[in-house]
Amino acid sequence: MKIRVNRDVLADAVAWAARVLPSRPVMPVLSGLLLVAGEELSVSAFDYDVSAQARIDADVAETGGVLIPGRLLAEISRSLPGDEVQIVTEGQEAVLTCGSAEFGLITMPVEDFPTMPTMPPAVGAVGGGVFASAVGQVAPASSRDDTLPMLTGIRVDIDGETVTMAATDRYRIAARTFTWRPARPDIAVSAMVPARVLVEVAKSLRGGEVQVAMGDGVAGFESVGRSTTVRLLDEQFIDYRTRLTSDWSIRADVRVGPFVEAVKRVALVAERNTAIQLAFTQGQVTLRAGGGDIGRGTEVLECDLRGDDIEIAFQSQFLLDGLTGIETELARLNMESPTRPALIQDVPGDADPAVRYLVMSLRLGA
Repeated sequence: MKIRVNRDVLADAVAWAARVLPSRPVMPVLSGLLLVAGEELSVSAFDYDVSAQARIDADVAETGGVLIPGRLLAEISRSLPGDEVQIVTEGQEAVLTCGSAEFGLITMPVEDFPTMPTMPPAVGAVGGGVFASAVGQVAPASSRDDTLPMLTGIRVDIDGETVTMAATDRYRIAARTFTWRPARPDIAVSAMVPARVLVEVAKSLRGGEVQVAMGDGVAGFESVGRSTTVRLLDEQFIDYRTRLTSDWSIRADVRVGPFVEAVKRVALVAERNTAIQLAFTQGQVTLRAGGGDIGRGTEVLECDLRGDDIEIAFQSQFLLDGLTGIETELARLNMESPTRPALIQDVPGDADPAVRYLVMSLRLGA
């Protein structure tokens, strides 16, 4: 193999593919990045659960493939000077030359690298910005505890032109609904996608349109010359829809920006695992935290309250996770009592809310 490629383009593609490399590979070849030169250059990684492939333009003098230690290649690519990079395979070495810098990297057997999975059938497409926003709004509610795999995933329910993403860690439920362009009008698919993979996909596939594919226990995402596949989790999940629909006797509308900033300020004196208290009265909400060894904080904001006055408390980060996912000017807190969960949603005028976030309340004084 002999190629020449732009340094920035190569470094970007290598860094993107290297993000899925396992920290403790079960086989040495899984720590490698596979570079294949044909009409273009592809950079691939695969650990049997997640695959990533970036395709970039390159001046290919000799076609071929080479398997190079991935993390080392990423570090070297990032540190090269801003000249064109030449990669040539010579025996057991891949020689990288860029300006006055030259590296000879020991390669691994290409034939030992597992076959990359094929992309499953396409089920639809959505703008990268909408996709990234939806994932960002629900992912904070997913669990990091691998002992319950169901809680580490994001549920994706597709029904024609409507997609709903949902996640829960048992303490809160986040859901986001959006419209997209389905592959066929009557499509109905549900899947559990690992949240960590969706988050990485959302970060990297913002450009253009994201093509979504599903089938045979695999989900695929592709946009702007980059593609990712991931093995799906078990489909078991809670009935989140019934928990997000209820008749709420109390609702309070607050301006998202000022409310988020006030929560952050008051939470500075909240000791670990203690609550931030919200006292809603007609026309205003009082935020309180602290009172222990550190100190206390209080702030008063305007709000539109419908229903009885109420005092309710939340874990501050859980509250912020729900509020920062709201993209409208106003957020609505639906409440029933100080001991019941509250539902945070956007206020999109006459339309149905797109974002719903159910969060458990804490005992007052906790």
